[in-house]
Amino acid sequence: MGATITVTAAQLFEVARVAADKGEAATAQRAYEALIQDPSQEVRLEARFRLAMLEGKRGNLTRSATLLRQVIDQRPDAARVRLELASVLDRMGDKDGAWRQVRAIHAGALPADVARLVDRYSEALRAQRPAGTSIEFALAPDSNINRATRADRLGTVLGDFEIADEGKARSGTGVALSGQTYRRVPLRDDVSVLIRASGFANLYRQSRFNDIAADLAIGPEINLKRDRIQLELGATQRWFGQKPFLRSIRAAATLSHQIGSRTMLRLSGSASRIDNQQNDLQDGRGFSGQIGLEHALTRTTGFALSVSADRQSLREPAYSTTGWRAGVVGWRDLGRMTLTLGAEVGRLKADERLALLPERREDRYSRLSLGATFRQFNWRGFAPLLRLSRERNRSNVAFYDYRRTRTEIGVTRAF
Repeated sequence: MGATITVTAAQLFEVARVAADKGEAATAQRAYEALIQDPSQEVRLEARFRLAMLEGKRGNLTRSATLLRQVIDQRPDAARVRLELASVLDRMGDKDGAWRQVRAIHAGALPADVARLVDRYSEALRAQRPAGTSIEFALAPDSNINRATRADRLGTVLGDFEIADEGKARSGTGVALSGQTYRRVPLRDDVSVLIRASGFANLYRQSRFNDIAADLAIGPEINLKRDRIQLELGATQRWFGQKPFLRSIRAAATLSHQIGSRTMLRLSGSASRIDNQQNDLQDGRGFSGQIGLEHALTRTTGFALSVSADRQSLREPAYSTTGWRAGVVGWRDLGRMTLTLGAEVGRLKADERLALLPERREDRYSRLSLGATFRQFNWRGFAPLLRLSRERNRSNVAFYDYRRTRTEIGVTRAF
């Protein structure tokens, strides 16, 4: 008759520690996974943290980050855990995500010794990591997949013209994909070359509404004491309805500056050459600039502000436009769920009117969005997301006047 052996949590932690020290990672992993099932929440959290550290050493960065995020969801004030998550994100190439965790740490009260540790880590974080990849997938019911008007008529200098059904708003459900991958090639300690490829695709059953874009950029990245400077040359190709729609090349610059320990300021600008492959009158040059500010209010709450301006100087003055947009996004962690709320407004004016129209184009734009990420249902580092947005563009030209409601149900990174 076999004997039953009972061990305490402390004994099992010791077994895992000894196994890890001997290089027996599989044994340590099984011990920690058993402890994650313990009735005591404190034991479960400690086991998740130690398993995350083990997985990080083994190079399983996605699982390590997921486990650390689970601990933070239960203990938002755990500065050591946030620091380790920042380190893992940095190793994955997500420098902005790492800095976000550091700002969250500073948003709480820190003992002097912990503050010094965080400051030392902040300096180490400025070292560059070689590569990173992110991807997001969602099903997207959309009330206006072609951002078209619902109006029946277009007012012109010759009278009202009837708008055909093909030119009106269409609803549908599509697949939304977006992603980015990049590689850093170090030149010296504070300078590297960043190569980045990104893109998105909104795909529908009726392929004539498919909207796809691909972008490739390369340029130097310079890290100073509290600043990061990125310069790049880039090219973008966009397709609409499976046909080439827009091609552009650009030169851009971005400055990221740490203000104190809880705020990030970002300034960016670009100049581009535009080739509209469906209408030569819309070929020309584009210029844009943006100011962004991200601030951690507490360890679980923060916001980001942005103001941007855009100038399109095209071959036909009636297509040339000047516009601006301003927006705010706030977020809050509620246990293992993160809520986001955003609002954006803007204006746009054309230089002149088209000959057929009675007045030049003038738009007023607004957008509201609400989103939630549910990390309690994570799978292999991904978690479900739900995002709802309501978009409205009021224009004195019927073709540009539209409403749009979009719901996205999909998956995103769980940390």
